[in-house]
Amino acid sequence: MRKTIWTFAALALAVMVAGCASSFNSDVTRFHRLTQPAGESFVVQPMDPENRGSLEFAQYAADVSNRMVALGYHLGTPGTHTDLTVRLGYMVDEGRTAIRSYSSSFYGGYGWGGYGWGRRGFFNPYYGGYWGYPGFDEPDIRSYVVYGRKLAMDIDRNGPDGKPVQRLFEGRVESHGSDNRLTEVMPYMIAAMFKDFPGASGVTQTVKIPLGK
Repeated sequence: MRKTIWTFAALALAVMVAGCASSFNSDVTRFHRLTQPAGESFVVQPMDPENRGSLEFAQYAADVSNRMVALGYHLGTPGTHTDLTVRLGYMVDEGRTAIRSYSSSFYGGYGWGGYGWGRRGFFNPYYGGYWGYPGFDEPDIRSYVVYGRKLAMDIDRNGPDGKPVQRLFEGRVESHGSDNRLTEVMPYMIAAMFKDFPGASGVTQTVKIPLGK
């Protein structure tokens, strides 16, 4: 009987981990007055002036540019007049400590730390570590740090002098996890920003991006 319980618990754990590890989840909010793309030219600039010349920013800007071009926009040349200016901002907060208490069930109270990193460097929002088999009726208390990661993107229409004259799009993406390395999660957050772009205006949606995509 005991062997059967352990076997069933192991199988259940494997199924749960496999299911949880399949996607990266973000909350996405977008406001816009965009029309269908008609080949408008654009450039991508940082919201924070300190990111000008940053190689990290250049990597994120290239991802955004590729997605804009795929939608039907035209990548302009920096320093020349463009129809649109795309501004990109990102940050990670200092994190907060979260505590969870799990009571053992018939099968021993399996749990995860809520967030973490999976294999092959892919972010896994549920891979917090397996806590084992604490036994019957024994509470299992764990603490971990959760970081908030944010991505902001604005699109402005430019006037004849190249300065913004009208805001066309505002998008915000938020995700949470136990790692503060933006380089690992930004590709998923950018993908979430462009999911069904431009999306429903004034609506916050939970967007799931398959890991490894």
